[in-house]
Amino acid sequence: MEYLEARQELIEDRLEAVVEQVDPAELSDRLAHTALSGGKRVRPTVAMLVCEAAGGEAADAVDFGVGIELVHDASLVIDDIIDRSDVRRGTTSAWAEYGHGPAIVGSDGMLGEAFGLFSRDPRAMEVVAEAMVELGQGEASELVDRPTNQAEYMELARRKTGALFRAAAELGALAADADPETVEAFGEYAEKVGVAFQIRDDVLDATADPGELGKPTGQDAEVGRPSVVEVTDLAAEEANALAHEQSEDALAALDRVDAPDSEALGYLRDFATFVVTREY
Repeated sequence: MEYLEARQELIEDRLEAVVEQVDPAELSDRLAHTALSGGKRVRPTVAMLVCEAAGGEAADAVDFGVGIELVHDASLVIDDIIDRSDVRRGTTSAWAEYGHGPAIVGSDGMLGEAFGLFSRDPRAMEVVAEAMVELGQGEASELVDRPTNQAEYMELARRKTGALFRAAAELGALAADADPETVEAFGEYAEKVGVAFQIRDDVLDATADPGELGKPTGQDAEVGRPSVVEVTDLAAEEANALAHEQSEDALAALDRVDAPDSEALGYLRDFATFVVTREY
């Protein structure tokens, strides 16, 4: 665990530094309310692990990892407004704390800081721009062109969650100056992990204890959000089995990577298993 904790400390320190330098102070406070309120830091951790597995150093991917975390956090602010959720990560959501307008401004501020971190590498800008297009399409599908079957749900999950996971991994590989085939293989791995993560998230929303989860449960059903349980009529056990299939596909993509066994690669394998068994 010391291995992961050391990398997460790098993420937290850099994230705090980025947020603290935001001007004016009121905007910095709004960014801090969301970005520094906790969270699993999954996406930046994936970026750093991929960078190391591809031959780079963890520190090489810190800025890209923090950037993708800020993009993710910005999307959560909007999600909470859409869902009318007043709790996020065990604390008041941004809109409930500041109101809709200031929360949206804070979301925009996080995106601005994120792209400042990506701007040193045009390839990173392209990766994140593509992911944000996918994310926007996913959000639109969720609200307007709602999925009605398993295939449509899986496409929604790929866009809504898989795209940012893919971007995180591709950013990590780019930070290590990996070749295009390696970037693609890591990206496919992370996208499949992201879909598995989303399926498990849907199951937890339907079955978990809200105190343990750190946010209200039953939100998908309450606001009519198309979850895997609602769209496919799968039981929780069957939905979990679908998540496991995605996890196995992720591991198969990881096996295509031409990289020596390393601690980072081992953690990436473990992560593909963890996302489908987690309880929070």
